Amino acid sequence: MKQLLQSMRDGESRVVDVPVPTPQPGMILIKTAASLVSAGTERMVVEFAEKSLLGKVRSRPDLAKQVLDKARREGVLSTIEAAFNRLDQPMALGYSSAGTIVEIGEGVEGFQIGQRVACAGGGYAVHAEYAVVPANLAASLPDNVDFESGAFGTLGAIALHGFRLGQPQVGETVAVIGLGLLGLISVGLARAAGCRVFGIDLDANRVELARQMGAEAVVRPEAEGAAIAFTESFGADVVLICADSTSNDPVELAGAIARDKGKVIAVGAVGMELPRRVYFYKELDFIVSRSYGPGRYDPSYEEGGHDYPIGFIRWTAGRNLGAFVNLIGDGLLDISPLISHRFPIEQGAQAYEMITGKLDEPFLGVLLTYPDGALALAPEQKTVRFSDAPRTKLDVVQLGAIGAGNFAGAVIFPVAAKHKNIELVGVASGSGRSAQHAASKHGFSYATSDVEQLIHDPAVNTLAVLTRHHLHAGQTLAGLRAGKHVFCEKPLALNRAELSAIEAELALPDTPLLMAGYNRRFAPLAAKMHAFLKSSPEPMSIHYRVNAGYIPPEHWVHDPEQGGGRILGEGCHFIDFVTWLVGSLPSEVGAKALPDIGRYRGDNVLIQLTYPGGSIATVSYMANGDRSFSKERVEVTTGGRAAVLDDFRVLETYANGIRKVEKSRLRLDKGHAGEWDAFTDAILAGGPPPIPYEQLVGVMAATFDAVEALR
Repeated sequence: MKQLLQSMRDGESRVVDVPVPTPQPGMILIKTAASLVSAGTERMVVEFAEKSLLGKVRSRPDLAKQVLDKARREGVLSTIEAAFNRLDQPMALGYSSAGTIVEIGEGVEGFQIGQRVACAGGGYAVHAEYAVVPANLAASLPDNVDFESGAFGTLGAIALHGFRLGQPQVGETVAVIGLGLLGLISVGLARAAGCRVFGIDLDANRVELARQMGAEAVVRPEAEGAAIAFTESFGADVVLICADSTSNDPVELAGAIARDKGKVIAVGAVGMELPRRVYFYKELDFIVSRSYGPGRYDPSYEEGGHDYPIGFIRWTAGRNLGAFVNLIGDGLLDISPLISHRFPIEQGAQAYEMITGKLDEPFLGVLLTYPDGALALAPEQKTVRFSDAPRTKLDVVQLGAIGAGNFAGAVIFPVAAKHKNIELVGVASGSGRSAQHAASKHGFSYATSDVEQLIHDPAVNTLAVLTRHHLHAGQTLAGLRAGKHVFCEKPLALNRAELSAIEAELALPDTPLLMAGYNRRFAPLAAKMHAFLKSSPEPMSIHYRVNAGYIPPEHWVHDPEQGGGRILGEGCHFIDFVTWLVGSLPSEVGAKALPDIGRYRGDNVLIQLTYPGGSIATVSYMANGDRSFSKERVEVTTGGRAAVLDDFRVLETYANGIRKVEKSRLRLDKGHAGEWDAFTDAILAGGPPPIPYEQLVGVMAATFDAVEALR
């Protein structure tokens, strides 16, 4: 299928062939008929992407500081590679579309295949022939509403949410500052609600459009006097600021034309330095409207499919979307006069040349249109091939990767692409888009959104499971049962039942090799630390301090269903490392945590491990530190020796009064290349596994023990 993507490195908008995505639970797959190009949000994205590297730094000094902090912690080369990998990730443009449902994900109710819908959501209702959209961000399209009008749904929901925040009553006066698409739709909504409407804009043509929609409207220089006359000197009850400007003029104008104790709603992106005198004197309410209603930016609503009860929240993002298209269907709104241009998806890049001013042509509503066709999908539509499939060989690892997220693209794929004994065969992702990018950048033969195709591909002898945590165990088992060797990024499982199933599979004869992503034990400086401590006959005392960094509570990692929490998801790394240093599994596991205080999610934890033979270890996993502080530090004392490993860049050893220091100044090496060397060698040699299965399973079991100790 065709999809419009934005390069954040060179600023070019490109139409690319990508696999048709696969709907996950709670999602629906839409065959797009029309999508709306945003002259506000999307234009800002494109203009940022077109800036030089220096220009990007100047416009986002907050991100520049993060990059500098990372360089101090992890080295210049590692940071440059990470930064350019981020810039290389193509961005999916679009957030408002309409089309027909062709597939329905598990657990979705209230929709059926063949149903016409309006769709919303950045990253979901994208400019593509097919798009996967959460059920809560789709609304049924009335039979008498065409797809082009339905494609305005998201913008309509944004305008409707802003209008609702003002709580205007029938007969009250609503002033709209800025008569672009958002402003003109707001004019139509206010008129449909029985309000008297006054519009203001710099453009005389848009002022005339507002008048045609039933509003009194003037150009900016005439605004204050005309507004006072229109409101009979009282001022507007509600002022909707729909302008797109860094200027503070819209906010100042809103204060001037609002009535005493009126409401000012910032719906567009404008300067917000409130002039105290007028806002204080009139005691105005100033409200910033957040997108298209309650539920927006809430993962449990958007991705999890958990709707808000109508008795508590009448107008959610999804209900606003449905209300807007119903107003069109009822004949209370007419969107067609707002459409100025249409481009077929193949010419999508031209639409962005228009909204960024390169074509020097006036515009208003810019639509992308898509070819008609059968609703039924052919299997080959979910795969894009870049080269002929490789022939089956016995002397190389033929890799298929499930998952193509940031970690996979930044860490795993570059290592695998450079490895002399690894051939990249296929890569799969639910979105299709990330798989397409990974295949084109790193050299996979094909990209697909069909995970089953990859698992059962005879040209693949090894799978890398790089998906979200809740999928790891199931995909690992599917790979092993299909006769593939499996590399599974941590964690191996999210519960003991999944772990037991994997352990049972490993006990069967002729089971392929399994490797977990415990890369730190393969780091070069870690190996030297291990060798230095190995000669001590005494038990060890180990302290592993992890400055993990803060992750907001709504992040999927904290979700018990998807991520399992940070201790299961990442803490297993550090339990594995200290277990490897000691050389045996822990016999006792304890844990304590700081209070969450409404900010954390059980991710400020001390884990105590006791080992047979007397060694003890403490893993201090903390999310409450500063990001500029080093991330990881391991301190070990034993038998008159001491060793300190700081961020896998500096190793200090102390023995017989002699201090030795080894440093890696430019690059951080946490062992990702080393783990693939070990795994590849084991596959080609026929075993044994690089990490003994006793430790592979035992470390995960110890991590479950730590979580249970916390509870």
